[in-house]
Amino acid sequence: MKIKHALFTAGNSSFYFDDQKAIKNGAGLDGFVYTGKPVTPGFTSVRQAGECISVQLILENGATAVGDCAAVQYSGAGGRDPLFLADNFLPFLEKHIKPLLEGRDVSEFRKNAHFFDELKIDGKLLHTAIRYGLSQALLDATALATNKLKAEVVCKEWNLPVVADSIPLFGQSGDDRYIAVDKMIIKGVDVLPHGLINNVEQKLGHKGEILREYVTWLAKRIKELRTDPSYKPDLHIDVYGTIGLIFDQDPIRCAEYIDSLQEQAGDLALYIEGPVDAGNKPDQIRLLTEITRHLEKLNSKVKIVADEWCNTYQDIVDFTDAKSCHMVQIKTPDLGSIHNIVDAVLYCNKNGMEAYQGGTCNETDVSARTCVHVAIASRPMRMLVKPGMGFDEGLNIVYNEMSRTLAQLKAKG
Repeated sequence: MKIKHALFTAGNSSFYFDDQKAIKNGAGLDGFVYTGKPVTPGFTSVRQAGECISVQLILENGATAVGDCAAVQYSGAGGRDPLFLADNFLPFLEKHIKPLLEGRDVSEFRKNAHFFDELKIDGKLLHTAIRYGLSQALLDATALATNKLKAEVVCKEWNLPVVADSIPLFGQSGDDRYIAVDKMIIKGVDVLPHGLINNVEQKLGHKGEILREYVTWLAKRIKELRTDPSYKPDLHIDVYGTIGLIFDQDPIRCAEYIDSLQEQAGDLALYIEGPVDAGNKPDQIRLLTEITRHLEKLNSKVKIVADEWCNTYQDIVDFTDAKSCHMVQIKTPDLGSIHNIVDAVLYCNKNGMEAYQGGTCNETDVSARTCVHVAIASRPMRMLVKPGMGFDEGLNIVYNEMSRTLAQLKAKG
């Protein structure tokens, strides 16, 4: 089965692009917008509308495969590719990528994914968002051409067992970190709340006191609202390097503070994502490793999650091999082609690292549904509820896609 036509259209993603560095530097909030000037190249304001490019591949049999090129909310930060704006990349896709797609055989996914992931134009790899969207469409095309579910295609090409069991889901609150938590508890999400602790003054506190109060509230609120006493979701909070800021990047002081939060979490498992941002990969691995080792000396139950500077498949391998943390976020758009997501999850599972298949609020329904199939096939420890920051919409998309897919797999035996 071959591709007859390739179409590219500009679209909206489900959230916004935010200049993370400007926010860490103290950009204020005025309603929903941030005040002050952007500092990351490419941004025209600290917060600006998220964009995507939809890829449609019309096959010889008339079926249409779809994928969405999308980039993370904090584009250009932590070693990531720059801002992804549709107007900048549509002409590029038409000129360079369309001729490579039309006429291409899609009976196998993996070799096509590798081709575009490794392709260089003018000496440069394609933007991660383009590789991400193209690979989604190519996986969909192979599924349509072979009459299989996308999860089945992955299992077949990686020689993985088909496991028709759900993956635990992790809800993200955005700045609505109280009302969203109530929603998460009512709907029984497995992991919560993310929390978006990206500012010392307003969200962490100069001694960590604001976050401590928040963890206390989380544990109390779960007990107040749960209808089943056995419901004990994991707490997973992303702090965007702010703990390192208040403790001068001292790993021992960071670890002691992080360990102390378990008292507020009580009997709930606690994960802290991105406690420090060292500004480069080698120092990030070193600092996280030192924090993790000191937590071990303290016999702490709190676990550390790597995010910044852990972007590519090779990054995930390096953070894992260094045993720098307890869990890595596999931030799906940052890995480029989705075959790298599969490989990253499998590497973590094989090497004793907890795999969190994450992503960003700034994705689309199409990319989120594709990620469900990747997760079902590769079996990470948890998967992010996405896209958007409203929680309910993302849970609807991810949970329902997972339920439908699992039902079909079970029906097939």
